[in-house]
Amino acid sequence: MDRTLELLSTYACGLTYEALPAEVIHQVKRTLIDTLGCAMGAFHAEPSRIARGLAESVTSRLPARLLGTRHTSSPDMAGFANGVMVRYLDCNDSYFSPGGGHPSDMIPAALALADPPGCDGRTVITAIVLAYEVFSRLSDQVVAGELGWDQGIFSVIGAACAAGKVLGLSQAQMRHAISLAVVPNLPLGITRVGELPMWKGCATASATRAAIFAAQLAQQDMTGPAEPFEGRRGLWEQAVGKPVSLEKFGGNDEPFRITATTFKFFPSQIHTQGPISLALELRSKVAVSDIAALRIHGYRAAVSSAATEPEKWDPLTRETADHSIPYLVAVAFHDGAVTPASFTTERVRDPALRPLIAKMSIAEDQDFTRRFPQEGNCRMEVTTMSGQHLVAHTAYPKGHRHNPLSDADVEAKFRRFAGEILTEQQCTTALELLWSVERLPTLQALFDVLVV
Repeated sequence: MDRTLELLSTYACGLTYEALPAEVIHQVKRTLIDTLGCAMGAFHAEPSRIARGLAESVTSRLPARLLGTRHTSSPDMAGFANGVMVRYLDCNDSYFSPGGGHPSDMIPAALALADPPGCDGRTVITAIVLAYEVFSRLSDQVVAGELGWDQGIFSVIGAACAAGKVLGLSQAQMRHAISLAVVPNLPLGITRVGELPMWKGCATASATRAAIFAAQLAQQDMTGPAEPFEGRRGLWEQAVGKPVSLEKFGGNDEPFRITATTFKFFPSQIHTQGPISLALELRSKVAVSDIAALRIHGYRAAVSSAATEPEKWDPLTRETADHSIPYLVAVAFHDGAVTPASFTTERVRDPALRPLIAKMSIAEDQDFTRRFPQEGNCRMEVTTMSGQHLVAHTAYPKGHRHNPLSDADVEAKFRRFAGEILTEQQCTTALELLWSVERLPTLQALFDVLVV
């Protein structure tokens, strides 16, 4: 038997709610609040409408709720539609590691399969912790993007474990669920290169859909390849190029990775959080019209796309703009904020932003690269028309795990996004339910209160 497959399935089936420390359970609640707030804030977005429309056309004997509605779909289509909503604003959590990624993209897998049979909150909490462990431990060792793959290469594995956990799969079934998730799903890294399309925010939702399908197949005793990781032509040989050793998972005095995630303050790529915050800091000291030159120094993962892709200097789509340091810095200087309203087609293509973008340059600081991912350093230097030199620096932008959002901050973020389409009372009730999710006998009340 494939050793990696055995380790993952053993851990997945053995993890229990009772093994989770109080701080881990609390972090899951914070993560659910953050994730669902992002999803509700994206309810009316075009990709969300497309995905939801397709999902609503599917009926199932195992109906799973679509967030924001009373409609149901098959679990895999509900997982996809809800996952598109979670990811669209690009404000859901991130995991700072060599590989990186957005682990909360996997949460819709647990929600979609917990709803039909009426699973309780503790089951969902355990499944979410499991998904984060699997995804993050893989991301710690493999930089999927540098190998040409998208992060769904690992989120599909974590989501399959979460889905299998909710379904109560046996260890043999869990092995097959993981195998059936791994073997058919190698998402290409071109998803996040150049001018980014809507699919940028849908790719990991597609991985979630595939993970749910894999777990359901395994539940019916469908078998998958016995050596999907270590076998000849398996994942390590074909996609990674080297063996990957998973020796530790959360528990038994080993920290759980969900406690090491970052909650974003701004609705944009994780590597843009520092540049935005510095632009807002310097904005109070210099007028846009007085800027002669603006130079940004960052770690390689942050500046590489802006340094190598011309599309990031003249974005045409929302998806490109929220990955563009030049655009986001210009918006921050001009508007004094970066919000979902910063990404309308008109604003993204606004010629008034281009003169400031033309004054920018971006470079890698090799010391910052060496200190990443433990630190998220960024330095911004502004030269004024009169020759004055202004400098700002951050190692831990707001939301970084060493500068985290407080519980009150997370609640405020939920209200800021969800409050656009829900009433104040709905937001209050939803927060009450989420802060006590471990006591919920089912998730029905939570889905109900989020209906737009």
